[in-house]
Amino acid sequence: MAEYRLHGFHDSGNAFKVAMMLDLAGCDWEAVAVTPGGDAAHGPDWWAGANSFGEVPVLERDGRFLSQSGVILHHLARETGRFGARDDAEADEIWRWILFDNHKFTGNFSMLRYQVGIAKTGETPVTEYLRARVRRAWAVAEAHLARRDFILGDRPTIADLSMAGYQFYDEPTGIDRAAEFPNLEAWTRRIAALPGWRPPGAVLPRC
Repeated sequence: MAEYRLHGFHDSGNAFKVAMMLDLAGCDWEAVAVTPGGDAAHGPDWWAGANSFGEVPVLERDGRFLSQSGVILHHLARETGRFGARDDAEADEIWRWILFDNHKFTGNFSMLRYQVGIAKTGETPVTEYLRARVRRAWAVAEAHLARRDFILGDRPTIADLSMAGYQFYDEPTGIDRAAEFPNLEAWTRRIAALPGWRPPGAVLPRC
């Protein structure tokens, strides 16, 4: 059995954030498929012990379970010595961007992606609202990345991995990232060029 087991599924960009970290840090890990809506291996008892929130990702190691992608990324950075902060000021900046990601950057985009690209709801007031919110959040990162290669500067950290989690999926959202946000587009290419990086379809099980 691998040292780490990542419980998740392909469509979860939050699970992919952790998968990227495990790959890029050179960890010994394996993916464990979780079927949305429930499966035999992940019943109520399992969730009660692993993650009472009832959502992926869940990282398992030596009988311990961690949940919430930001917490998992922080834990792995501390354990592996990779992609973490070099001092307290950097730690503060990393958490500032991870919280921005959760609330605005990924928070809105993941819902837009689901509505338009997966549930295929068509255009509604909800999708219009979400798309406007995504563009505002992405504009913040676009301006920030005009002056640096990665969120903290010249090297990637878990802030980048958190923010990039949903950037490598192909479902339509009504936003042309390459045309509207060229700095974001270039940033995603730099992340994908890091040694050991693999796309979601190569690392997370489809359910």
